[in-house]
Amino acid sequence: MPTNDATATQTVLPALRPSLRAGSRPTLTDQFLAYDSEHPYVYRALERLTAERIAAGATRIGLKGLFGELRWRLSQGVRGLNNSFTALYARKLIEDHPHWARAFELRRRRTP
Repeated sequence: MPTNDATATQTVLPALRPSLRAGSRPTLTDQFLAYDSEHPYVYRALERLTAERIAAGATRIGLKGLFGELRWRLSQGVRGLNNSFTALYARKLIEDHPHWARAFELRRRRTP
């Protein structure tokens, strides 16, 4: 019998882990994890912006738009923020706040 439970339609997201390939260049995930650990305020700011938009009634949120707003608000504090990190930040936000999952559109990752 079909269920209307919102969690039934959510996919399980793999946890972000560093690459274990010895001697290789850092993957995008490796670069993201390093940036995120060095700049935890960026994630906290993205959480705040997301919460603000959801509280204002937004049903869809784009991380690139949040990145632009973050750069505007923290112009001196986002050096090195790579647009390639948007999907990884979206996945992290969903992992920490599963009730926000419907606000973000995720695609299948092609690379680690």
